[in-house]
Amino acid sequence: MATLLIQHAVTDLDTWRRAFAGFADARARAGVRAQRVSRPVDDPCAVVVELDFDSVAAATAFREFLRTRVWADPASSPALAGAPRADVLVPVDSLRKFDANHRTCRVSGTRAAWYPPR
Repeated sequence: MATLLIQHAVTDLDTWRRAFAGFADARARAGVRAQRVSRPVDDPCAVVVELDFDSVAAATAFREFLRTRVWADPASSPALAGAPRADVLVPVDSLRKFDANHRTCRVSGTRAAWYPPR
């Protein structure tokens, strides 16, 4: 399983919700198995969307669809403010199954860098 985690600011939640609902068929065709839409309690101008897929490939393909077809067209993404952040996540327990070259993260100060295993 993979989750596409999307975080972005919105100018009007109701307008954004109507646009999001308009892409329900696209989400179904892309293989979305479950979805959750949330807002931070301390930021009414932000939206967090979690879309679950059967595979990393499906989540990555849908992220590309959003970037090139939805978010790139203001008419398709009304009320979107700024550039969304979209990350494909996998459960920590499945990382070794997902990537044979499992990577580690070393943190120096406030910056993290990814390195292949030794």
